[in-house]
Amino acid sequence: MPQIAQLALVYQSQWFWLLVVLAGIYFVVGKGIVPKVEATVDNRDATIAADLAAAEAARAEADAAEEQLRANDLAARGSAQATTAEAKAQAAKAGEVRMAKADFKTAKLLAEAEARIAKSRSAALESIEGVAAEAAAEIVAKVSGAKVTAAAAAKSVKAVLANV
Repeated sequence: MPQIAQLALVYQSQWFWLLVVLAGIYFVVGKGIVPKVEATVDNRDATIAADLAAAEAARAEADAAEEQLRANDLAARGSAQATTAEAKAQAAKAGEVRMAKADFKTAKLLAEAEARIAKSRSAALESIEGVAAEAAAEIVAKVSGAKVTAAAAAKSVKAVLANV
């Protein structure tokens, strides 16, 4: 059979072209495309690693900034509390000074008022003593008919008022 005799020759030719095509594919893919893919993957890995490192550095910087912010906040709070305490102390001193001035004025006004009251009281007592002495002299004159001098009546009224 002639077809069978040609088989070896046809297969040899097909094996040859198969090897040529596979070698071409190997060199095109293996030497041309694979290095480009590997370079792209390596580039991508390097970019990811750089991005991760930058993110870690940014996180560390943010943590440091947050720590600094907290420290500044604590310092500001302490300063504000100190300022508040100082303002309270100054207000208390100012209040004490105003209270002392007011107490002094009040004491002065009270002393003046007490002096006026004492003066008015002594004037009223003198006037009452005079009226009481006159009334006592008239009562004694009406009741007993005896005449009492104004000086004796005043002396008796003073003695009675001194005991009260």
